[in-house]
Amino acid sequence: MSIFRSHSFWWATLATSLILVSPAPASAETTTMAVTATVQSACTITITPMTFGAYTGAVTVGTATTTLTCTNTTPYTVALSAGIGAGATVTNRSMTGGGGALNYTLFRDPARTLNWGATAGTDTVAGTGSGSGQAVTVYGQIPAGQGVAAGVYSDTITATVTY
Repeated sequence: MSIFRSHSFWWATLATSLILVSPAPASAETTTMAVTATVQSACTITITPMTFGAYTGAVTVGTATTTLTCTNTTPYTVALSAGIGAGATVTNRSMTGGGGALNYTLFRDPARTLNWGATAGTDTVAGTGSGSGQAVTVYGQIPAGQGVAAGVYSDTITATVTY
């Protein structure tokens, strides 16, 4: 029994010694750090070519796709210019080539009844950004009965996103 008692005494002495030589707990102080960021509204726009194919004098239709990538919740408006054809307007666009002009129209709807122009709130397409690419279709139509010379006809339209 004395072996156990002396052994217990030894452990008690060691524990007391460790407590006596242990350093005092360190002091602590805390503070906070503010973290901020500003997310700017931004949009990018791309558009595919509209290829009508062969015009034979009958109504000819085509489509193009505008892709908008705008910051989430950013409202935007997409306008299409009149193009560069002589005398063109947003309601009567004109491709040139083959020694003449081939008229066509661009629309916001698949029924091809809502003209797509450049006046916000009147004839443009409005939406709200999602942070991801959003496709918007441009619907085109060449009216029937245009007696134009053979050749390749073209125009250039500028698509503008306002946000």
